[in-house]
Parts: sequence; C-alpha cells; structure tokens
Amino acid sequence: MSAEENTRLVQTAYEAFGRGDMAAFAELMADDIEWVDPGDPDDDPNAGTFRGKEAVLGWFGGLASTLDYTTFEPREFIAQNDKVVSLVYSEATVRDTGRAFVNPEAHVWTIRDGKLARFQSYHDTAAAAAAHRVE
Repeated sequence: MSAEENTRLVQTAYEAFGRGDMAAFAELMADDIEWVDPGDPDDDPNAGTFRGKEAVLGWFGGLASTLDYTTFEPREFIAQNDKVVSLVYSEATVRDTGRAFVNPEAHVWTIRDGKLARFQSYHDTAAAAAAHRVE
C-alpha cells in the first residue's frame, strides 16, 4: 500500500473510534496486532502491551471504563513506507479521581497487508499516572 493509502487506513480507524464503532475498528486490525501503551500498569491501568484483536478490544474497554475524553483530535499525519505517525491532542478526565489532564501524543502505526499491525503511543506517562493516582 502507498503512504497515502496507509494514512487513510489510520484515519478510518480514528473515525471508527470516534463513533464508538469498535467492530469496524476491529476489521481494520491484523489478527496478531500488537498494541503498546507506555507506562507502569500500577500507575495507569491502561498501560501495557496487548497482543491480538481480543486483547486490544479489551484495552479499549478498559480505556472507556477509566477515562472520559473531552477532546481527542488526530491533528497531523506523517507517512513513509509501512509507518504512519499521527500527532494527537487529547484531554480526558479520570473517572475514579475526577482529575483532568492534557496529553499531546504521538501514535506510531505499522501497516502490514492493508491492516493495522502495530500501534505504539508516546505520551506524558507522568501526567497520566498523576491523574490516576488516588490520594
């Protein structure tokens, strides 16, 4: 696939996420997708590495149960070969603590055979951990 086609695939994934259409999102994933959300799971329940569609869909379920996003905006896309990098601006509130945080993120997607094969997020793990911290 071309860089443009890969970018469109990633944009389609964000659109499905935005609609809450996780079945459509799952159709875009490779069966053996690897999903990496950095941080310590003891500090951020969404942190970890998840493999396979079921595990990734479980991660999304955990995300929905722990965070209320007020803003989630993929703002820029940079693509080359099998990689697409998206720059995302997000604001969310942690349900358990009521703490809001702002988290500019970089998402690195790897495309294989027209499917999302890998996702790696880069964001402020300290901000996420602080927002989740129960005092």
